[in-house]
Amino acid sequence: MGATLLPDLALLPFPRSSHLDPHTSHMRFLFIGDIVGRPGRDMVARAVRGLIVRHQLDLVIANAENSAGGSGLTPAIYRELMEVGIDAITLGDHVYRRKEIYSVLRNEDNIVRPANLPEEAVGRQWTAVTARDGTQVALFCILGQLFMKPADNPWRAADRVLAEIPDDVRVRFLDFHVEATSEAQLMGRYLDGKVTAVLGTHTHVPTADECILPGGTAFQADVGMTGPYESIIGRRIDRVMETTLTSNPTQFEVASKDARLGGTIVDVDPVTGLATKIQRLCITEAELPELEALVGNS
Repeated sequence: MGATLLPDLALLPFPRSSHLDPHTSHMRFLFIGDIVGRPGRDMVARAVRGLIVRHQLDLVIANAENSAGGSGLTPAIYRELMEVGIDAITLGDHVYRRKEIYSVLRNEDNIVRPANLPEEAVGRQWTAVTARDGTQVALFCILGQLFMKPADNPWRAADRVLAEIPDDVRVRFLDFHVEATSEAQLMGRYLDGKVTAVLGTHTHVPTADECILPGGTAFQADVGMTGPYESIIGRRIDRVMETTLTSNPTQFEVASKDARLGGTIVDVDPVTGLATKIQRLCITEAELPELEALVGNS
């Protein structure tokens, strides 16, 4: 089943949010957790434009490192995600699982690879995109070290990227692709007051620790996945169970049931670059008709 293509957002006459009022300083973005395979892509295809209307979103960012068959990203899927309303993409430890993505990483300016890979690695270490309200938003992603494949020091990588971002780009977002919640919490505390948000990906399991840290940084250890929740983190239960119990190798195919969109919405003061509100989001298949109707009625 192909992605549902919807009209260009610029052509939709839906009312803008109050943050366009010159007396109100406010912007809002949604970060969508790991998109897993076709079920995850179908969810974003049907949900994202309605979520933009419902929540008056200025920017949608998504982690897409598992969007191609559960591992990696392809140019065709990159274009598919752009067409359904996603504005920018972060990746993770499966960034190079599909070599054909190299051309996208070299040529497109709204996609980033982990900043703590070697300097010679293909892709941007950070980028800046323009939100629909005109705010410039810098985004980058970093791999954790605990229980992960070897990568350079994440703390030094964060320092280096932040030193490169122009001072006038106040809104700064980090996707920390990390296994251990303790390491995620450390990064949140380390960057508190220096970035707008530190939101985690990789485990595919949403955590209930969303908060605004004392310095004004929005934090959540993992925003969860977008894909089939009747699964073991997106993969068929029977395949994972067999290999776990017997050590016999199986193909960990993407599951298909109970698809959900997991993500987090962050409200931001674009003048200070600090977060003012954070909200967990979980959209089920049952909610899709209502979201699609919002787009149709706009």
